[in-house]
Amino acid sequence: MSTPSASLAQPPTAGERWMDLGLRRGAQALAVGVLVLLAAIVVEIGAVAAPAVRERGVDFLTSSTWDTNRDEFGILPHIWGTLYSSLLALLIGGTLGLAVAVFISQRFLPRRLELLLKNVVDLLAAIPSVVYGLWGIFFVIPAIRPFTAFLHEHLGFVPLFDERSPGPNMLASSLVLAIMVLPTMTAVSRDAIATVPRKLREAAFGLGATRWECILGVVLPTAATGVFGALVLAFGRALGETMALAMLLGNRNEFNVSLLAPGNTLAALIANTFPEAQDHERGVLMYAAIVLLSITLVVNMLGTAILVRSSRKAAGARP
Repeated sequence: MSTPSASLAQPPTAGERWMDLGLRRGAQALAVGVLVLLAAIVVEIGAVAAPAVRERGVDFLTSSTWDTNRDEFGILPHIWGTLYSSLLALLIGGTLGLAVAVFISQRFLPRRLELLLKNVVDLLAAIPSVVYGLWGIFFVIPAIRPFTAFLHEHLGFVPLFDERSPGPNMLASSLVLAIMVLPTMTAVSRDAIATVPRKLREAAFGLGATRWECILGVVLPTAATGVFGALVLAFGRALGETMALAMLLGNRNEFNVSLLAPGNTLAALIANTFPEAQDHERGVLMYAAIVLLSITLVVNMLGTAILVRSSRKAAGARP
């Protein structure tokens, strides 16, 4: 008479082995296909940008002038605007996203309300970028206009508030971008928090810790690697945002640290300029696209390296 454990120990049938092999081969083919597609995109962009790279060289990265009539092109303000707006959005959206992840995963709400809030946050990722841009133009900018006027009037001596635009500016763009990265930050952080073993929480409560002491002293430190991964993904999402920033940032090609002044980003520059660009300018824009791809690649590589190192340290493994 066979027991359940004996039946579970039976070797897989030929059909199951073929199915497993087919699934593995299919997954490998899809992975290779993604790499081939990415390589084809990079090669195509590089082929168009190659003449501009040879002609402009490093000066293209360090110049601040963008004048089609004089054939002078530089993207230093756009690189700064890309990094500046993304870091501001990450600061706001990362903090808010982590707070939401803790709120909906640590039993602060009834189960049904948790599911409702989770679905609402996830739904934010499905809203088109242009809708966020329109929302920023008709709601966010008018809503923060009195606040920006107050900051400029009373703190105008501070470089962060020394120049003010009543319309599109860096602060409005960063606020909208923070909402756009919120679903990524919340979803990944929530999954990381959910992987924290329940026994750790019970041990903390057994030692007399309060709920917040358990969250801040046990849950978040244990899930720190996953939370950092969420920050990296959210930062990458912010770096590549195009339409909303093209509508909200003001498209000023100047280097400025003021939160209340307009600016520009690499993605917004390409989106706004490419439709009317001539042949020689398209190569320059593709050069800018290569720079944007490089920035995103470097950010992801650094984030992955830090994640791997943190995981090894947390697991106590030797490299």
